[in-house]
Amino acid sequence: MNVKETATAIVELIGGKENIAHLEHCSTRLRFTLKDNSLVQKDALEKVDGVIGVRQNVQCQVIIGNDVVEVYDEVMNVLGHELTADGGSEAKQKQSWGAVLLDFIISIFQPLIPAVAGGGVLKSLLLLASVTGLMDNTSQTYQILNLIGGAPLYFLPILVAITTANKLKVNQLVAVSAVGALILPELTTLLTDGAAFMGFGLQNIAYASQVFPAILTVLFYAQIEKLFTRISPKPIRIFFVPMMSLVITVPVALLILGPLGFEVGTIFSAAIIWLYAHLGWVATGILAAVLPLMVVTGMHKAMIPYAVSSMSEMGAELLYLPASLAHNIAEAGACFAVSVRTKDQKLRSTAVSAGISALFGITEPALYGVTILHKRVLYGVMASSLVGGAVAGLFAIKAFALVGPGLASITMFVDEANPMNLVWALVTLGISFAVSFVLVLFLFKDKVVENKTTVADPKAEVLSKPVEGQVVALSEVNDEVFSSGMIGEGFGTIPTSGELIAPEDGEITMLFETNHAIGLKTRNGAELLFHIGLDTVQLEGKHFTPYVKAGDQVKQGQPLIQFDLDAIKAAGFDPIVICVVTNQENFTVKPIESSDERNDQGVLSIAPLV
Repeated sequence: MNVKETATAIVELIGGKENIAHLEHCSTRLRFTLKDNSLVQKDALEKVDGVIGVRQNVQCQVIIGNDVVEVYDEVMNVLGHELTADGGSEAKQKQSWGAVLLDFIISIFQPLIPAVAGGGVLKSLLLLASVTGLMDNTSQTYQILNLIGGAPLYFLPILVAITTANKLKVNQLVAVSAVGALILPELTTLLTDGAAFMGFGLQNIAYASQVFPAILTVLFYAQIEKLFTRISPKPIRIFFVPMMSLVITVPVALLILGPLGFEVGTIFSAAIIWLYAHLGWVATGILAAVLPLMVVTGMHKAMIPYAVSSMSEMGAELLYLPASLAHNIAEAGACFAVSVRTKDQKLRSTAVSAGISALFGITEPALYGVTILHKRVLYGVMASSLVGGAVAGLFAIKAFALVGPGLASITMFVDEANPMNLVWALVTLGISFAVSFVLVLFLFKDKVVENKTTVADPKAEVLSKPVEGQVVALSEVNDEVFSSGMIGEGFGTIPTSGELIAPEDGEITMLFETNHAIGLKTRNGAELLFHIGLDTVQLEGKHFTPYVKAGDQVKQGQPLIQFDLDAIKAAGFDPIVICVVTNQENFTVKPIESSDERNDQGVLSIAPLV
């Protein structure tokens, strides 16, 4: 992959720099908030070298995989490290409040993951070192390292203030100052001793590690900043706006917003504890089973606020991360099973690399490169995730670091109070992998088989040219959708005459309303699509005269469509005629390479898979 070319193509195909309102990345995806999602050229974008897939819902998610950081940096270079000045405030596209809320949540919580995960894994490694006797947990070295690991969680309000201010496009440093005031040691002491502001009592809340008070505070600050920016005289704006914003925001946060946000976090934790108490292992198993679908749509990111809140409130997480362990390892087992079964070298290579990534907690390459492309693999992953998740729930394993569960991060399940927590996590890992590997080994059916078909195969249909002219490889067609084989395998013909004929006996299945494209089903069930010219749909039927209609039975050599070749060229369109097999998954499609024999033997061999 040429990272620079990939980044440039991505920016161009999502509508250009001016269409980007916000950009961030997670462990495998570029996440764009766009002004107009309709400008995204999804099919072309998925064919860009280095792009695994594209998903559009609240955000436009471009799945890159392990090279996401390098591509993100290059995209930022292409953008000049600056997004549009309005930050999307004048976005053309109207979105539902639910879509706006989800985009807001993802934009705030997604950037927190590296810091929280790094600190959490460091603390879990220290716990493991303490439990195994490698380090003395009373030593100053241990205590200093433990404080370093705990710093991201302690300063979580500050980190949230930064991401929220960035999303709202307000002054980050003033926002951090407002939230930072809530965790000042002196203020914490005052609240502990019982404090009042202007006669109103303040609730004793430890705001360190709290998420929702910080979000509500910055949301309120953003409105105050805009108000005073609008009414403040310009000569004093530089100090007057921040001063008034802080003077108003922090007391309101202490009196109203802080306690409200604290209650939201408490409700989150109480809800998941209730769910766990009433459903137990069933809840973990069901969540693990549906995680493949959630990750594919990006909806798993909606779990991050809960996980962050749970980690800050209880110091552990009981549901999402144990379920993720089962799912991640199930993806790995499925990929390795596919690599054993498939005869497709490209799929085998993809499966092995994706399986290794999943084994270490990154599942997007496995999902987009293998799982969702093969229904039987998806069923195997969901079934094995259900089993693994149920095991994790049955033994009530807890996670102590917010990071993608896998081999490298398995220490996230080290519990000093319960040494068996790590053991049961390893059991979950082993069961998820084994069940997935065995299930997919039996369920998977290779779409690609060894091609033993020859032109002489009596079961093969041998197509002649559908129009007079020079036959060219499909890869030479100047249209990425056709040349990539996305529609199906086939060939192109540069026509010298304006008559499309049936290359084989069959039934007309479709005639496009503008008469530039027609479908034909042959005797052996192959479904052919003939497309006359590139972008000729714009002619709206002009210069095309059909001789048949849908449902007609036709014979080889029978005229199908008359088209005015010279008029199409004069209108500025490429007149190439394309023929592709659209249900190629059921056939072995083999171009006949010898140009000398094409007129006699035909140009394409189509044999049913046995």
